[in-house]
Amino acid sequence: MGFSSFLGRVLFASLFILSAWQLFNEFDANGGPISKELIPKLTVVKKNLSSKLGVALPHIEARQFISVIIFLKGVGGILFVFGSTVGSFLLLLHLALTTPLLYDFYNYRPGKPKYNQLLNEFMLNTALFGALLFFIGMKNSIPRSQLRKKTPKAKTV
Repeated sequence: MGFSSFLGRVLFASLFILSAWQLFNEFDANGGPISKELIPKLTVVKKNLSSKLGVALPHIEARQFISVIIFLKGVGGILFVFGSTVGSFLLLLHLALTTPLLYDFYNYRPGKPKYNQLLNEFMLNTALFGALLFFIGMKNSIPRSQLRKKTPKAKTV
């Protein structure tokens, strides 16, 4: 069970680690190619939130947002491989921040190719979110006393 669990975590986390590595390699003065997609979406989110909340929100720099994404994916993925709950929370935070922002299927009409593509990606990330929640739940369901093997005490006569 130990090896298969470790292998499963490695395969799951490789999605995030390799994606962070790709983003890191493409990162430049502007934030890389993803910044072209993120800047308009961040602007729309900022405008919608400020109108709903009634306060002006500070400017969200795309380059800094991308560096946070790289950090959450990379560090969260590496910690997750070693079974850390902190790593799974970092990956949850990444998915919670980026999924509704990047895969905005709700801005398109059903039946359009872009709608179907974005909805599919949104649902995949939702499934990853659920898998991380399952991991955290399973990790917390095992009592701490069972995690450490007890050594038998020597009998004294």
